Amino acid sequence: MAKEYDVVIIGGGTGGYVAAIRSAQLGLKTAIVEKSKLGGTCLHKGCIPSKALLRSAEVFSTTKNHAADFGVNTSEVTLDFSRVQARKESIVNQLFQGVQGLMKKGKIDVYEGTGRMLGPSIFSPSPGGTISVEMNNGEENEMLIPKNVVIATGSRPRSLPGLVIDGSLVMTSDEALSMTELPKSILIVGGGVIGIEWASMLNDFGVEVTVIEYADRIIPTEDKDISKEMQKLLSKKGITFATNAKVLPDTLNTVDNVVKISAEVNGETQSFSAEKMLVSVGRQANTEGIGIENTDIVIENGFIKVSETFQTKESHIYAIGDVIGGLQLAHVASHEGITAIEHIAGEDIIPINYDLVSRCIYASPESSSVGITEQQAKEQGFDVKIGKFSFKAIGKALVYGESDGFVKIVADKKTNDILGVHMIGPHVTDMISEAGLAMVLDATPWEMSHTIHPHPTLSEIMGEAALAVDGKAIHM
Repeated sequence: MAKEYDVVIIGGGTGGYVAAIRSAQLGLKTAIVEKSKLGGTCLHKGCIPSKALLRSAEVFSTTKNHAADFGVNTSEVTLDFSRVQARKESIVNQLFQGVQGLMKKGKIDVYEGTGRMLGPSIFSPSPGGTISVEMNNGEENEMLIPKNVVIATGSRPRSLPGLVIDGSLVMTSDEALSMTELPKSILIVGGGVIGIEWASMLNDFGVEVTVIEYADRIIPTEDKDISKEMQKLLSKKGITFATNAKVLPDTLNTVDNVVKISAEVNGETQSFSAEKMLVSVGRQANTEGIGIENTDIVIENGFIKVSETFQTKESHIYAIGDVIGGLQLAHVASHEGITAIEHIAGEDIIPINYDLVSRCIYASPESSSVGITEQQAKEQGFDVKIGKFSFKAIGKALVYGESDGFVKIVADKKTNDILGVHMIGPHVTDMISEAGLAMVLDATPWEMSHTIHPHPTLSEIMGEAALAVDGKAIHM
């Protein structure tokens, strides 16, 4: 017998399960269809497991290379990678159980299987108004009749045309997370956020790392000063970089457990080799197999096209998260899900301003940003003024033993509005929200500088950078 719902969400990742919780809070009868595990990529193959590994790498590197700086004598520091992986799995499982508990608390029905939207039927005259669920346990398909559908099927790693991923020697981040032992060396194709996080992590674990990036700089979507500082600091740690490098997939050779490949670097062919290769060149939307062809939904550049309320061309079908492109971040997917559900429920909504979304890179050093870069501001016609302050003048950074990096504030000379804040250094991913809130509230650097930051803290750098915008920094 078909089951009726106010909302059925296809995909139980961060965007999907948060949307389900908001839907239940608003009194809507809600179901989630998830083919794998609740929590999706972020919990099982992305944010959480990678950050658990990064933390282990940080502890290992700090203990091995810097303990003596703190007066701590260690005779021998070794790495038990099996325990590193066990700790990661423990964290993931704890959070997974938490998400399952939230579904029970909200009385949200969870169908473990693959959901597919059907065309008009005896159950529903609307395209996509009936969802067939092929259950994982082999039981008969479930038929769901939703008034509204939210597509939250996420994304998966993509590769370069002609570059074959074998999952062993040539991997994406999905396979790399499950490595049982570390290689001695690795090539990372792609110097974006994910590639740089993996480069930093593996380097801290003692792996010889080479990053091959197509653009003229790593993390090319970030402010140029951040890219330059990140490459300088990671190079200092021993990571090798090749920028302006076009990988040649047809030169890939995996013989005797060695990966070899060539790339055009600044116009000249250069050969690279290592024990393994990690391909990190972006992600592609999961749009296949969910019945989009049975609807009028528009796919544009591989992603589902939506309005600012996240409606597709079929007004009762919404889409959120990685599957619509844009900023493919877990916290973005969550807020898109909330916005979509509140629109379904008839609530007043505030469209998401993507310029106010904080972006984080969890490498060592960390980087974070919100707003536009100095280059983007100039391209948009702003007459900018810049405030920049180094962690070397911050007492708490010296206490931590991590004084590399800076905070940079980009402001409009005419209006004094903050246009962007860019940070690299210790724990900056935990400090970017102050800048994000300042921009949401339309604060000026003057107002930020008059927020009294406690001493000694890393957050003092925010006030100093704000003062520096007008040349009034105290400690530099």
